Amino acid sequence: MRHFQDELEALQQRLLQMAGVVESAIHCSVRSLVNRDEKEAVRVLELEDRINHMEIEIDDHTTRLMTLYQPMARDMRFLTAAIKINSDLERMGDLAVNVAQRSLSLIRQPPVKPLVDIPHMADLVESMVQRSLDAFVRRDGAVARQVLESDDAVDDLKDAIYDELVHFMELDPSTVRRAVDLMFVAHNLERIADHATNIGEDVLYLVKGIDVRHHAENRG
Repeated sequence: MRHFQDELEALQQRLLQMAGVVESAIHCSVRSLVNRDEKEAVRVLELEDRINHMEIEIDDHTTRLMTLYQPMARDMRFLTAAIKINSDLERMGDLAVNVAQRSLSLIRQPPVKPLVDIPHMADLVESMVQRSLDAFVRRDGAVARQVLESDDAVDDLKDAIYDELVHFMELDPSTVRRAVDLMFVAHNLERIADHATNIGEDVLYLVKGIDVRHHAENRG
């Protein structure tokens, strides 16, 4: 069984390596927009293949461990969580690519407005991603719940950004295309936060064996 535990540790380390690449992609995508830096956006696009390759590798590794060792209880919960976290990380990478693509469009045009709310939203989202992964590494249910609680603040910021951009479009129809691009940036950031929340839920399942999706833990 020692070999199996070594395999589980190797799988976790590979997941964390993938997480590091995804976190870098998210950060660079936002930085490309804020700094109007095309190179940062291109870097995100270049990371996509690496993230996709890592997702396939981790899926294969996890499936092999399930087949060879037929784990029970906590080890099975870990492997189930690993598959789900792997998928969430890959989706975050896709969403970072979406932000980078919008950034490439926006940096070639005059800004609609000073970027304040979107960087603030991005900071919250990146913090959620980092804390969800810290909770996974430390098997910390309390930190995982903090991630879940942060999701509402991100949703509120997205709604505020939408409202402000609609106001700009009403005042000046020439800003519509750029404002819509910014709306999509906010939407993609909000979706990244949702995936961080998913990871927080997976950690609670791993640590406590409870399913908190859709308030399932409160149902009899």
